[in-house]
Amino acid sequence: MNTGEEKKKMRVIMVMFDSLNRNMLNPYGGNLAATPNFNRLAEHSVTFDNCYAGSLPCMPARRELHTGRYNFLHRSWGPLEPFDDSMPELLNHSGIHSHMVTDHYHYFEDGGATYHTRYRTWEGFRGQEGDAWKGVVSPDQIPEGYRNRCDGVADNWEHNWVPQDFVNRSYMETEEKQPQSLTFEAGCSFIRTNHGADQWYLQIETFDPHEPFFSQDKFKKLFQDPYNGGVYDWPDYRKVDERDTPEEILHLRAEYAALLTMCDEKLGEVLDLLDEYGMWKDTMVIVNTDHGFLLAEHGQWAKCHCPFYNEVARIPLFIWDPVTGARGIHADSLVQTIDLPATILAQFGLRLPEDMEGVPLQPVLADGGKAVRKAALYGIFGGQINCTDGRYVYMRSPVDTDTGIYQYTLMPTRHGGRRAFIENGELEKMTLSEGLSFTKGLPVLRIPYEKEVGQAKYDTMLFDLENDPGQEHPIHDEEAERYMAALMAERMKENGCPEEIFMRYGLKK
Repeated sequence: MNTGEEKKKMRVIMVMFDSLNRNMLNPYGGNLAATPNFNRLAEHSVTFDNCYAGSLPCMPARRELHTGRYNFLHRSWGPLEPFDDSMPELLNHSGIHSHMVTDHYHYFEDGGATYHTRYRTWEGFRGQEGDAWKGVVSPDQIPEGYRNRCDGVADNWEHNWVPQDFVNRSYMETEEKQPQSLTFEAGCSFIRTNHGADQWYLQIETFDPHEPFFSQDKFKKLFQDPYNGGVYDWPDYRKVDERDTPEEILHLRAEYAALLTMCDEKLGEVLDLLDEYGMWKDTMVIVNTDHGFLLAEHGQWAKCHCPFYNEVARIPLFIWDPVTGARGIHADSLVQTIDLPATILAQFGLRLPEDMEGVPLQPVLADGGKAVRKAALYGIFGGQINCTDGRYVYMRSPVDTDTGIYQYTLMPTRHGGRRAFIENGELEKMTLSEGLSFTKGLPVLRIPYEKEVGQAKYDTMLFDLENDPGQEHPIHDEEAERYMAALMAERMKENGCPEEIFMRYGLKK
């Protein structure tokens, strides 16, 4: 694609972590662990105080990173679609080399599969979580006394997830062999090779500090830990209950802190190269995550099954822009993941696709208080729809559960491991829809979504962050709720949200 625009002289590096809780980072006031390299980054960039996720969890967030559009209102976890505009692919078509290095193994499963090939070149590293990597028949690597993350789960794939993870760990006896280390070394190698070149985008993306919180003793010994039980570094997705002793809660936080310390150290390796090669003068740097993670806050572990409190939804974001030169400051503008592809395209002087909802953040980098939107949406398909205007957070649950919801897609796969096709029973009920506003005139499959989404069972809640920043006390304010519901419906309409979603949540289109 030849856009006709004059390309700016520029490089962009994104360093992306998974499940990075901003409240644990020193620049955001966290003290769980020392994060000197995040501090160093904050001194050389703009720290965003009101950045929110959009679609959760992993792959929905990555679809937004490509398309700059909300995913969760019309589809669950899945691949890029044929009608999607992919940011790295647009860069390639304009003569800008895109390269990704990652250990995020969901890219390479049925429910991902089409993302990594949008980059001009890419490298993948195996072994995170239960990745089906090293082949050991009848594995016996699970340590005695291990707290089983999948306790009580009958599904066979889940049952084999934990044994496979310990098979993988047996091949990672040193830090250098861990996937995160290999990922950052590959990213640094790309920088060393291409620091003198122009017009490229590099995405260094690690699965860490996503659970399980596996790290070496070098990092673990930095933290006091009263726990003396079996291996326990993989919290389940559930409420905190009688199984969780205070010692175990502190232990899991220490395990997260150890892995976070490793992440901070690897980030420092990238910053060192930017210093060594003098790249700050012509290289935009973005450091971000897809979502946060609950470590027993609000009486919850992890994400997805519970309301998206700010520990999950409000995420860290740091951007250095050599054009504006803003550094060492905080921006309070309300921004989201969908803004990042727009920002990257704009940095190279490229035109944004018509269907992109995100906006370039360069004006915010020049003026940290500049507003780019009135409200931000975020959520998981079929669960609560969430909206914030920066002061209020409104979590709206379905009010009409008899109204069914549908996935609109041409790619009938989803999360579920090695074989993640949407089940035949659901596909038998699919129809052909004329398409949505952003499907480029293509008809799409309309597939009934019949899985239960536990998050949708929580009560609708409204929080006033000005008076309750920790979201401890939902308020009852009819006027504020009407205001937030109207903002929510307005953003949903702008997204091209299907009619039945408005009906299910009791909102006027």
